[in-house]
Amino acid sequence: MEVEWLLVIHGLVTLLVLISFLCGQWPIFEGTFIQKIHFFLTFGACDYFRRFVGAVFGQKGSNALFCVEYYCCDRPNPTLQVIYLGIIGAIYYFIVQSSFKYIPGHYLGEVHRYISLLAVGGGILLFLLTSFSDPGTVNAVNVSHYLSAYPYDNIIFSEKECHTCKIPKPARSKHCSICDRCVARFDHHCGWMNNCIGEKNSRYFMAFLFWHFLLCVYGAVAIALVLAGRLKELRVIDILTVYYGIEKSFSSLAPHVVVWLLDSYNTQILIMVFLAIISMLLAGFLAYHTKLCVTNTTTNETFKWKEYLSWKRKVNEAKASAAALKASLGELNHEKKHPVSKWKAFFQRSPLEEVEVVKNNIYDRGVLQNVFEIVVPLSSRRSFLQRKPKSG
Repeated sequence: MEVEWLLVIHGLVTLLVLISFLCGQWPIFEGTFIQKIHFFLTFGACDYFRRFVGAVFGQKGSNALFCVEYYCCDRPNPTLQVIYLGIIGAIYYFIVQSSFKYIPGHYLGEVHRYISLLAVGGGILLFLLTSFSDPGTVNAVNVSHYLSAYPYDNIIFSEKECHTCKIPKPARSKHCSICDRCVARFDHHCGWMNNCIGEKNSRYFMAFLFWHFLLCVYGAVAIALVLAGRLKELRVIDILTVYYGIEKSFSSLAPHVVVWLLDSYNTQILIMVFLAIISMLLAGFLAYHTKLCVTNTTTNETFKWKEYLSWKRKVNEAKASAAALKASLGELNHEKKHPVSKWKAFFQRSPLEEVEVVKNNIYDRGVLQNVFEIVVPLSSRRSFLQRKPKSG
């Protein structure tokens, strides 16, 4: 039983760490221990490690650590790409070693040996496409076409020059400090891809997320069917009910079946739980980026809109407060002021409550057009090169 409990604790700790690391900054976890764990994993642990290195190795150790941190976090490097390939390779290897000997089985045919290989190969192909494709680099040759394709909204994007590239900066573009280039319709820089996600490769990135979500679900379900097949082939239920006299009900059989599975197939269960957790995280990430696609917004623009709406709301609240103060002073100076009922004053809305800020996204052309812009980027269309160049 000690091994089974260790496996359960391992699974719960893994789930907690993954959720805290990837989702701890979400508003729903604000003020909870998950947010605290996220802060420790993303900042606190690194800060303590820096202090430890500085205390033990002095300034030379701190400088060496800074160089490593600069290379890993601020410069293009294949570290996370290698980790991704290592993870997917190791998971597939352990599945082959632990589960393929039971395929074909009661619920899975031999074809799944080859389907799984093709599925993993497809995921790696999408990974390579996203990693090594051009995200939509803006340069002196194509900048005029991008200026015509993406008009300025004069809200979150206004006419300006990129101080690094020394070219006009098209709307929706951003200069990536890691890749050191301007990227059209910039979404974010993805460390896992060692590449920016932009106008040209957003379709590959979305396909990568969707494919890996399906891949994880397929892996988890396939392993579950392998285990269900072993239960059927070894007649575990019959043995428990006939030879051990256990009542044939779910509540009575479930604990014994779980203990037997954990004792006999702990590797398969660990992989299945890991794939199930990753699939849920990928589902959330995919849903977020799907929402961005159908509204024709990018991650970069989401932060820009958040800052703008926050600033605009404060400005409008300040104007409303000034107007309310002016009205109050006018009433005080009025000679025939009628006293306001206390109940009326209690239920009267504050001018600040009437402040409303509306997001006006001029790039949102409807769901179909927005999705079509992801699938067929503007720069890949014939009309892009036929556009009348617009000088900055």
